[in-house]
Amino acid sequence: MELSTIAGQSIPTFPLYSTAEKAIPLLGFGTAEYPFGASIHTLKETILEAIKLGYRHFDTAAIYLSEQPLGEAISDALRLGLIKSRDELFITSKLWCSDAHHDFVLPALKKTLQNLKLEYLNLFLIHWPLSLKPAKYEFPFQKEDIIPFDPKSVWEAMEECQGLGLTKSIGVSNFSCKKLETILSTAKIPPAVNQVEMNPLWQQKKLRKFCEEKGILVEAYSPLGAKGTAWGTNRVMECEVLKEIAQAKGKSLAQVCLRWAHEQGVCALVKSFNKERMKQNLDIFDWKLTADESHKISQLPQCKGFPGAAFLSDDGPYKSVEELWDGEI
Repeated sequence: MELSTIAGQSIPTFPLYSTAEKAIPLLGFGTAEYPFGASIHTLKETILEAIKLGYRHFDTAAIYLSEQPLGEAISDALRLGLIKSRDELFITSKLWCSDAHHDFVLPALKKTLQNLKLEYLNLFLIHWPLSLKPAKYEFPFQKEDIIPFDPKSVWEAMEECQGLGLTKSIGVSNFSCKKLETILSTAKIPPAVNQVEMNPLWQQKKLRKFCEEKGILVEAYSPLGAKGTAWGTNRVMECEVLKEIAQAKGKSLAQVCLRWAHEQGVCALVKSFNKERMKQNLDIFDWKLTADESHKISQLPQCKGFPGAAFLSDDGPYKSVEELWDGEI
């Protein structure tokens, strides 16, 4: 693991496997707010504030409606001299399910780059292992729009995108071990990243072990439980064990969760549009959890916050949460 000093902050970075891409900062700033687009008018200023504070890794997606404000913030950051070049930033976006068809992948990436006003992404992910009828960008979507997903042909198109230099790395999101194995069985370029829900109450031990063995970096979304979203819960932020550790440490509960994630060797994606909390979320690298604290967290009962009921359909490929996650739930 390498350390890079960014705007006074020492944010560890990790070299991605199967790519010549520069190392990925292990703390990223998420731009999704549900309902998607809810903060679109203030998001540019929030991202500029994040850049001032030291964030250099930003996560967006076609479905979030945040690509355009992120692109505007990057342009402004360059103009204001907050960064010297676009190359200082690590930008991730994701392919929405309605574009998860071989012939739609490249045009979708080109549209994303147009929205961002960028020549390349650092990382492009398949958002879900699911296809929808083309041309619709909506969530929740209609069950009748769910159609079979062909991972082999979609991944071939993702590899083409990397070959063209439009993205430095490619990966997936919300993929189980079994679905990753399907991709790996035919991939010429293995996924560099798997972005999944992960926090102290959903620790993903089996998936993390599998990804580590295959050289795939895990990115943790909802590291605080995504309280306030349609899929999140209050369970993480109200966990008594985490509260006790935070109090003993003189840290916030959020900082304890993020430090725990960092100590598991994953990249954590944080999302707060509050300036003080944005600062606090960066302050996780110069202290550690004790062995006893880590053990207590490892013993917490596990419960997935986002089972993905929206992706289930009697006529679709996944009729139950067990099928969607291949029993890893």
